[in-house]
Amino acid sequence: MRNDSEKLHDIQEAIIKIDKYSVQGKEEFFSNELIQSWILMQLQIIGEAARSMSKEIHQKYPQIPWQDIIDFRNLLVHEYFRVDLKLVWRIVEKELPELKEQISLIIE
Repeated sequence: MRNDSEKLHDIQEAIIKIDKYSVQGKEEFFSNELIQSWILMQLQIIGEAARSMSKEIHQKYPQIPWQDIIDFRNLLVHEYFRVDLKLVWRIVEKELPELKEQISLIIE
C-alpha cells in the first residue's frame, strides 16, 4: 500500500505528464483524442491519489481543494459521458499550475 508521500509524488508526476502534452495548446487538445485521453487519465490518477490519502493530510493542507479533486475524479470515472472538455481544459490551464506549486511545497 502506498503511503501519503508516494501519493503526493504520484500527483506531482501526473501533473508533469499533463504539462508535457498540454503545452501544445488548446487547439491541439480539442482536436487530438489521444491527448484528451492522456490528460483525462492523468486527472483520474490525481483524483485517485487525493481520494486515498489520509484525512490527516487533507486537514493539514486545507488550501488544496481535496474534495473538488476527488469529485472530479468520480465524474471522470463514473459519469464520463458528462465530461465537458472545456472544463477539463480550464482545469489544466488555470487550476493545475496552482496545484503543482502547492504539491511541490508540501513535498519539499
